[in-house]
Amino acid sequence: MNSLRARRTALTLAAAAVLPFALAACSSDSGQEAGYGSAASGPAGPAAAPSPAAAADAPFGPACATVPEQGAGSFDGMAKDPVATAASNNPALSTLVAAVKKAGLVDTLNNAKDITVFAPTNDAFAKIPKADLDKVLADKATLTKILTHHVVGRTLTPRQLESGSFETLEKGTLTTAGSEGSYKIGNSANVVCGNVTTANAKVYIIDTVLMPK
Repeated sequence: MNSLRARRTALTLAAAAVLPFALAACSSDSGQEAGYGSAASGPAGPAAAPSPAAAADAPFGPACATVPEQGAGSFDGMAKDPVATAASNNPALSTLVAAVKKAGLVDTLNNAKDITVFAPTNDAFAKIPKADLDKVLADKATLTKILTHHVVGRTLTPRQLESGSFETLEKGTLTTAGSEGSYKIGNSANVVCGNVTTANAKVYIIDTVLMPK
């Protein structure tokens, strides 16, 4: 009888010793099946932040919010077209595009290399009294002089606009000032959507038409 009890006690102790190892093994197998603790399924690392260069190249300004996200008039779409064609896909620049066509400057702008265009919006042209605007639009020489005063023969970065003086295609001079996305052009116009890239130009959309002296 004592021998039977001893055997039962020994079996109980053995089971108690083996059980934790069995449970640990099951737990380990289950974790591996679920993917826990494996290198492939560990917590994701932090998302990569945009590089300073990418941020510096991004368009800026309140009017940029009105640019379509897709299509020819989007930032990606405009980047594929030369500047006059790209502007024609932006409804806010329709008056400028009509003026460029009247002046016969479409090919000149589209074929130019690495230029900067300060592009007045429709609202900018609306600031000019209609009679005066109609008179300018009917005078090709005057219109050409005004439009080429909005073009600089090289690519300008936002940093260069902080304090600059640049010769225009009209042979006049444009001064620029500002910082951190807020820039004034020619002491009268404000950039409302800047650093827009087209196939051959950098575009800064402005709220006032620039008049040459």
